[in-house]
Amino acid sequence: MPQVSSIHDRYSRQILFPGIGSRGQELLAQARVAVVGVGATGAASASLLARAGIGHLTLIDRDFVEFSNLQRQILFDEADAQAALPKAEAARRKIALFNSSIVVETAIADLVPANVSEYLQSADLILDCTDNFETRYLLNDYAVREAKPWIYAAAIGAYAATMNILPAPSAKWEPTACLACIFPAPPSGPVETCDTAGILSTAVNLAASIQTTEALKFLTGQTSLMRRTLLSHELWTNQRSEIATGRPLSDCPVCSDRVFTHLAGTARPHITLCGRNSVQIHEHHRPLDLAALQATLAKNPDLQDIRANAMLLRFRRDSNTITVFPDGRALIQGTTDISTARTLYARYIGS
Repeated sequence: MPQVSSIHDRYSRQILFPGIGSRGQELLAQARVAVVGVGATGAASASLLARAGIGHLTLIDRDFVEFSNLQRQILFDEADAQAALPKAEAARRKIALFNSSIVVETAIADLVPANVSEYLQSADLILDCTDNFETRYLLNDYAVREAKPWIYAAAIGAYAATMNILPAPSAKWEPTACLACIFPAPPSGPVETCDTAGILSTAVNLAASIQTTEALKFLTGQTSLMRRTLLSHELWTNQRSEIATGRPLSDCPVCSDRVFTHLAGTARPHITLCGRNSVQIHEHHRPLDLAALQATLAKNPDLQDIRANAMLLRFRRDSNTITVFPDGRALIQGTTDISTARTLYARYIGS
């Protein structure tokens, strides 16, 4: 077995960079970062953070690996897709192969108002790598309420965007605009997803690289160097734009009036996931005995390919694949119709 290198040897090239140095590397080793969403952008950012020597990572993701992910989600391989491993767990295993000296915790869960404090309260910094605005606005509410910094990142098609959010009050940084200052409400109507617009891995990796670089600035105490704009790149047409985000708006309902609608969690909708024809049922937060459920489902002749492990249970019915998690959450693939998804959930998992 090869000998584990010293910290100086492992990070020697990073320490040589004046912006990091020995002191910066020490600060990174003490840092705690939460990555929300370990799909395309999240896998890339988590990998970069782990290789940079962030001492403690928390990876939060509700989804599992599929073959269509492998084109852009760099921490996963065909074996992960074949086993339908939860993305957070697959990412943890891969990180352990190239940096066993850091701590990686996982949460195979949907981030919702009921658990957001549990998963994020110990983080020094939150990286948003999600695929939906519902979770982003929840993150914004939580971060503003707790004065906790977070970094938004998104990629779709050939487009990549990032934005730093440094909430008030803090003696460590000058506050920026929050997400609601720039976008007072989530977009209404159809929103492009990986399913409709596709996605280039190059856009993913650009967003992750910028996001992680800004994280390194923050974690080494160099907040004055952090960008104060919403930065977007369209790689295919070579377009670039920036929107100033340097100051909070005086009439922002979130960071000025401190009205945390998304944190209250009223009328949370079902979510159609990025990159797949599927619906998530996340309103039934109750523990499930997956082994017992598997035994029950095995008696039903209408169901095929019933498989379970400690992290999930998966089975098929006609064109629908249902994946159930221990907390009662489920992903129903093969439909975007909420009524159909609710019916399948009630029939086979119970309501």
